[in-house]
Amino acid sequence: MTSVEIGWHDDVARVWLNRPERLNAVAPVLVDDLLAALDQVAGSGARAVVLGGRGRAFCAGHDLKEPTPPGDARARLERLQDVTRRLRALPQPVIAAVHGYAIGAGAEFALGCDLVLAAEDAVFAFPEAGLGLSVTGAASRLLPLLVGPAKAKELVLLGERIDAATAERIGLVNAVVTDVGETAMDWAGRIAKQPGATLAKRALDASIDLEPALELEVSHALITEYSSDAARAAADFRSRR
Repeated sequence: MTSVEIGWHDDVARVWLNRPERLNAVAPVLVDDLLAALDQVAGSGARAVVLGGRGRAFCAGHDLKEPTPPGDARARLERLQDVTRRLRALPQPVIAAVHGYAIGAGAEFALGCDLVLAAEDAVFAFPEAGLGLSVTGAASRLLPLLVGPAKAKELVLLGERIDAATAERIGLVNAVVTDVGETAMDWAGRIAKQPGATLAKRALDASIDLEPALELEVSHALITEYSSDAARAAADFRSRR
């Protein structure tokens, strides 16, 4: 069973994170499968994309119950950041259909999309500071653009979870809807009928340079990943039942 699935409906590509038993938590296999899926979508005839999650959550963040894989840490972190790069570089507009948890890397996946729809049960958080870690996925650049610098600092420094209604009020999501999957497909279908959507996405993103933020984030992540605070937080998490 692949950790990411793709479905097609007319001119819309539907991409699902598919580790429901782990609340779609991020592991290397999911990153690899998601990048492959996005590459497939980029070369397809799809005109819009919906990104969602199977099971009870969109994505619950990094899977802290899995040990850190051996090898080049920078290469692994940059590969995770490639998810944001690919989402932003896709010619097709991407809609995140968020339900349940969108925590840490999961929230960053949503930020990487062009539009974000939230189910009424959606929960967002950026808990990295409390775990002794650094944000990734260009959250340091995209989050202030969406909610403003002061609110971005509040979300990152406190790490508190916010519900869907609060996320909509502060501008983190476009709308809170009853059936997020159905509404996302409706919006995607409407976007797919807009002949200028690809050019509009490119124009609106032209002034947003993510690379300096991504480089700073990966540098910070390399510092924090092997810190005693991060090791203690990960051990505490793994010990939970």
